[in-house]
Amino acid sequence: MAERLVLFWVFCVLSIPARSVFDELFFNGFKGAASNMSLNGASGIQDNGILRLTNETQRVLGHAFYPLPIQFKNSTDGKALSFSTAFAFAIVPEYATLGGHGLAFAISPTKELLGTLPRQYLGLLNASDVGNFSNHIFAVEFDTVQDLEFGDINDNHVGIDINSLVSNKSVPAAYFDGNNSLQELNLKSGQVIQAWIEYYSQNNRLDVKLSPSSVKPRSTLLSFEVDLSPVLQEYMYVGFSSSTGLLSSSHFIMGWSLKMNGEAKTLNLDELPSLPRPKENRKSLIIGVSVSVLMIFVIVLSFHLIWKIKNADVVEAWELDVGPHRFSYKELKKATRSFRDKELLGFGGFGRVYKGTLPSSNAQVAVKRISHESKQGLREFVSEIASIGRLRHRNLVQLLGWCRQRGDLLLVYDFMPNGSLDKYLFDEPKTILSWDHRFKIIKDVASGLLYLHEEWEQTVIHRDIKAGNVLLDSELNGRLGDFGLAKLYEHGSNPSTTKVVGTLGYLAPELTRTGKPTTSSDVFAFGALLLEVVCGRRPIEPKALPEELILVDWVWDKWRLGAILEVVDPRFGGEFDELEAVVVLKLGLMCSNNSPKARPTMRQVSRYLEGEVALPESVEAQDAYDEKKGGVKLEDYVHSYTTSSIFEKVSTRSSVNDDMDADIEAGSSASPLSPPSRGKVR
Repeated sequence: MAERLVLFWVFCVLSIPARSVFDELFFNGFKGAASNMSLNGASGIQDNGILRLTNETQRVLGHAFYPLPIQFKNSTDGKALSFSTAFAFAIVPEYATLGGHGLAFAISPTKELLGTLPRQYLGLLNASDVGNFSNHIFAVEFDTVQDLEFGDINDNHVGIDINSLVSNKSVPAAYFDGNNSLQELNLKSGQVIQAWIEYYSQNNRLDVKLSPSSVKPRSTLLSFEVDLSPVLQEYMYVGFSSSTGLLSSSHFIMGWSLKMNGEAKTLNLDELPSLPRPKENRKSLIIGVSVSVLMIFVIVLSFHLIWKIKNADVVEAWELDVGPHRFSYKELKKATRSFRDKELLGFGGFGRVYKGTLPSSNAQVAVKRISHESKQGLREFVSEIASIGRLRHRNLVQLLGWCRQRGDLLLVYDFMPNGSLDKYLFDEPKTILSWDHRFKIIKDVASGLLYLHEEWEQTVIHRDIKAGNVLLDSELNGRLGDFGLAKLYEHGSNPSTTKVVGTLGYLAPELTRTGKPTTSSDVFAFGALLLEVVCGRRPIEPKALPEELILVDWVWDKWRLGAILEVVDPRFGGEFDELEAVVVLKLGLMCSNNSPKARPTMRQVSRYLEGEVALPESVEAQDAYDEKKGGVKLEDYVHSYTTSSIFEKVSTRSSVNDDMDADIEAGSSASPLSPPSRGKVR
């Protein structure tokens, strides 16, 4: 008899189904329900019965699933069954307005969700699983971070996710009140929110509703037509998933009900466990207050001393021997109103430029403030700058003086009321310079550069010639400015190797190998300037068509096709001198030759522009600079070079700018270039 009872008991145990056949769940709080939930990650049930999915920890995930699978499809026809669920949740962020991602109601083929990731993946998927039909994941997300990777509409939305985190449909979080008016709802407000998710198998419709109360709204917030039959398997696990990222949030579930082929019970929020009170970190508060008091005490005691040291105008003996005029720091600080942002004219890679008015003369000046990190080379640098200050030419921006304030060097220039040339050429300028103005500016810059190379007592290599460093005075005369990178050499001497600096698109190809700036490398940059003035385009235009990406290559191609005038700035409206335009374009190509020896000198350039001599009938084609002879490789062009321009306009920049790093590849052609037929004035 005893043996029969044992056999009967074993039979009963073995007869218990592995899958649950019931069709309803109801948790009015989770106190004592630990055995009825499968928890992993950061999830856990608190003493008062709240299910907590995540805590204040960064980059964690939490899962809470009912431990037994539930039948979600008809075993006969494979049709997904109708279901309804309601749950009360709250999201409490670490910081009031910044959420740490969100939570999701999920139906999954497994309850462990192994290999999933936190952050934007919400603990549901990982980077390689997103979009796979084999996932068989259905979820409704309540997301508090906008992830552009998944096309999120904002940082406070509800979305329907099928096998992916790119929502099939999403809407901003909101609810319909008793008057059926749509009201905003902040998911990360820390308040308890009830959600209803209902799937109607007969018409393949999914509805989502939200409310901050126990009353179920009459109107649906989010409705989506979808047949879940291909998504769901016959038996699935149901529960919740959430995650945190760089910022954290605590995700709570206060209660949950689910009903298959019927309507889930609505939860009474008043009967659910209460959210925990925010913790007061008294230790941090005490430390913070103590540190603040100490800091204030130190600042009050030392403020006067610091102010005196900061504004001290210390002059070393060697500075008295350097010309030109040495301004006092106090004078320049007063001229620029303590270097206020309102006086900021522009900025470059080495410093900022401020507009100022000298108190002694009421003269307007531009004050460039740069930081010189090398104390050892400061004296040499100041001496060189001072030497440049002795330059005198109508087409150069005059350096009026300088000042040294510890590690900072302040250079004082003439103020140019019309700013830099680039603002008249690029990004839909308000004023379009006529051809006559542009041609005059080109000749002005050529004259100034000739003076630097050949007509002063030393050879001055500018090293940063571009439209942003060409300044326009009140009469729109062109003046070459910003000598912050300039180098001086004795006439006929061999330039020494130095750090390669400048602006990509204007850098001669030999510089990255030899490191020796020469007058020929200045000519290369001047060639780029000629082309951008005529074409109204930067040397590198990332948004242009591939064949127009690099200006010099595009102009060469048009020259070979006999269509050179097609590159002229269309904003002229046809009103330009064709002959002069062809001369400038051809000269720009000559100056842009990759071989330094093939480029003209600035004296030759000036004579061509003034019409004193005619351009050669044929010009050597662009040569690929030979690497075996000390040339450069293409990858040398992708390095970043710091611009020294001090007159770049302070404004919101487009993604295309004149200091863009980009590859430059010279066009190659075996045939000589011949100028197209001369045109007439348009």
